[in-house]
Amino acid sequence: MILCLAILAGSAAGVWWIYQTEPEAQQINAKRKSAALVETIVVKRDTYSPNLVVLGTVRPAQDIVLSPRIRGQVLELSPSFAPGGMVREGELLMQIDPADFENTVSIRKSELEQVEADWEIESGRKKLAKQELDLLGDSIGKVNAALVLREPQSASLLSRLNAAKAAVERAILDLDRTEILAPFDAQILDRSVNVGSQVEPGDELGQLVGIDQYWVMAAVPIRNLRWVRFSSDKQHGSEAILHNPDAWGHEVHRVGRVERMIGSLDEQTRLARVLVVVEDPLGLESDVPPLILDSLLKVEIAGKEIDDVVRLHREYVHDGDTVWVMKDGELEIRDTEIEFRDPEFAYISSGLETGDEVVTTTLATVANGVKLRKVDAPAEAEDAETGDSKPDDSKPDDSKTDDSKPDDSKPDDSKPDDSKPDDSKTDDSKTDDTKTGDTKTGDTKTGDTKTGDTKTGDTKTGDTKTGDTKTGDTKTGDTKTAEASE
Repeated sequence: MILCLAILAGSAAGVWWIYQTEPEAQQINAKRKSAALVETIVVKRDTYSPNLVVLGTVRPAQDIVLSPRIRGQVLELSPSFAPGGMVREGELLMQIDPADFENTVSIRKSELEQVEADWEIESGRKKLAKQELDLLGDSIGKVNAALVLREPQSASLLSRLNAAKAAVERAILDLDRTEILAPFDAQILDRSVNVGSQVEPGDELGQLVGIDQYWVMAAVPIRNLRWVRFSSDKQHGSEAILHNPDAWGHEVHRVGRVERMIGSLDEQTRLARVLVVVEDPLGLESDVPPLILDSLLKVEIAGKEIDDVVRLHREYVHDGDTVWVMKDGELEIRDTEIEFRDPEFAYISSGLETGDEVVTTTLATVANGVKLRKVDAPAEAEDAETGDSKPDDSKPDDSKTDDSKPDDSKPDDSKPDDSKPDDSKTDDSKTDDTKTGDTKTGDTKTGDTKTGDTKTGDTKTGDTKTGDTKTGDTKTGDTKTAEASE
């Protein structure tokens, strides 16, 4: 038991001694001898127009669902009255059976003729009554005179005549409504009837959208509305560039114009909605790609001009809205105030002036006063010196130590005159039976200069070879005295 405790105590003491005697790393205070190579750009204050990049959805400016105003059977459909078809204003889309309505028109016209005939008879009777009234003179009062002149009968017959005329017009109008015509230049999105279908007022026949103009409903953050210019009597709205990379490619775009702001926020995104108008949306009059309804587009809106600012790529603005500036060959970290940011640029209102050189290179060391040099500038002599010499600057061949020069050492036992044949073996015997091949002299240093691995190879002392002698892991292995003599 005591032996075990002793072993444990010895082990603990050994571990403690190892930790107490382990080497410690020493910090070498050295300064950079050369300035960091950087690239810079020169900035200037000017007037710029930022770009607001938002998303927008394509909507039709004209969108209707056709419905009949009469009851009847569909006799004919236009070939253009199909999904995707293009129709012009006034073009026949569908024909409803007109037979019943033509018959109604004939009946109403005959009724009108009958009433007109009655009106002619009544007009004749009224003339005769007037002649009789003239013969009677003033003997009849005004009330009786109106009866004698048949004024009530004439008024009743006149109302019947007007009603008959209106009935004829209504019958003709219903007959005209048997033809369903396109109300404007349109594209057919949907059709719900076929030949033989029975239709009546309120039924959906098809969906049409106008092709003269489309709308793009762009969602804009409320904080950016002040940079959007809306259309008015005095000015046009901001230009809007529309992109649809999936459908058109990255280099093709359409152009629209901001018209007005819709007076409510989107219920889901809580963003303001801006109306962008696009003329000729299907590209029928020009060689441009067509817009697709309900598609999502990237919209770049040209904002109002910002005066007296510096426009800088956003990648050159660092944490805390700071910018790296090269001034007099040194790095200067500037605090800036940014008026507006778009996806590509930051528009800086203060902190930078015209002529400032902004560093565009990523630096490993960022601090005020760091030496900088442009890539295209000539190298300059540096005065910075290191606190301790580096291994690269030391010359092991020229360093001299008292222990590393075999020529200066004069061991008494290595002289041939003093060696005795009886004590030294000439056949592969080792001096004093000791191998000095693994002997280390502990990394000899001069100041801080290391002479590690310095070779004084093949140095002879008399006839004794001390080949491959090293200071700092120095080996004098296998020294032979084969030729030693008195």
